[in-house]
Amino acid sequence: MTLGDLRPGEKARVLKIGTQGMLRQRILDMGITPSVEVKLVKVAPLGDPLELTLRGYQLSLRKSDAALIEVERD
Repeated sequence: MTLGDLRPGEKARVLKIGTQGMLRQRILDMGITPSVEVKLVKVAPLGDPLELTLRGYQLSLRKSDAALIEVERD
């Protein structure tokens, strides 16, 4: 499953980032790395972006980017 498949309130652990190059590096620079725990806080009214909590801070992420991040529900 991907990060975009989570429902608000669910937690998951990142398994892998399914992209390469600059996009992968940008996602890693935001703190989304393998084994980190993320929680989907809410989804914007039109479905994009997603609001996440990870590593003690909140982050907004495009749904298209979230679809590239493979996770496992906790």
